[in-house]
Amino acid sequence: MADTKHGHNHANDDPGFELQDIGSGGVVAFFITLLLVVFLANVIIRGIYKGLDYYAKSHQETAAPMMALPTGDLRLVNPSEAQQFPEPRLETDERAEINDFRRNEEETLRSYAWVDKDAGTVRIPIDRAMQLIAERGLPVRPEASPAQTAKK
Repeated sequence: MADTKHGHNHANDDPGFELQDIGSGGVVAFFITLLLVVFLANVIIRGIYKGLDYYAKSHQETAAPMMALPTGDLRLVNPSEAQQFPEPRLETDERAEINDFRRNEEETLRSYAWVDKDAGTVRIPIDRAMQLIAERGLPVRPEASPAQTAKK
């Protein structure tokens, strides 16, 4: 009691460390339970999707009576049949198509061609156009005199 009179409490002088740590058994049990729940959720979701797929296959519409009967799943489309669809079609190979598009755009930017032959309009490569603008400057509209602006 004399120690508390002077404002000292010997029980709290040395903070030290926690004497009781969490047990590893609880952590391991938690992760095993988590793994089992994720596995069960995966199995349940796959089962639902397979059930929905089976339902869609068994309830798909029949082909028109005047058409030749197709074989197999009517939801699947052959690449040869895909070309019969009207434009715009879905992309089949996005990377190849975008690369072709970019290649065509680059070719357009880097080549000479007639835009309108009758009017004498020509497309020139972008590098050459930038050189010409650097040499000649941008076209400027003539300034209007104060008398012309007052007439408007």
